[in-house]
Amino acid sequence: MDLILWRHAEAEEGFPDSARQLTVRGIAQAKQIAIWLRARLPENTEVLVSPTSRTQQTASMLEFDFKTIDTIAPGATVQDILAAADWPNKQGAVIIVGHQPTLGEVIHHLIRDVPTRLKVKKSSVWWIKKDKNDIEPLLKAVIYPDVL
Repeated sequence: MDLILWRHAEAEEGFPDSARQLTVRGIAQAKQIAIWLRARLPENTEVLVSPTSRTQQTASMLEFDFKTIDTIAPGATVQDILAAADWPNKQGAVIIVGHQPTLGEVIHHLIRDVPTRLKVKKSSVWWIKKDKNDIEPLLKAVIYPDVL
């Protein structure tokens, strides 16, 4: 299974938190990452997105159908994310478009060598892979919009 954790791109400040929109820079970040992902994703990729405006906008740049999952909204737990993705049982790939600090906590939970308080930068992608016979998950890629 491939689990791809994508933090939403840069968003405006404001209230309510769930309605914050991407900035012009955030739209550019999300587009860059979406182009990179589209070139590499397997055909059977499922995209699961937090219900916030900024995550919905980020995911829309992929131009894939996606499902909005309320349980991965801000405040979600590691277990919420892994359950939504059906980790590690699902065949193919699952993209979770979500939030900090939860995404960092998921990465630390799966890849023990990363720091506990891992900061996942805006619009970055952390691609984790675990095949049936693997004992531990493998960190396949970490991509930031600034390096594309």
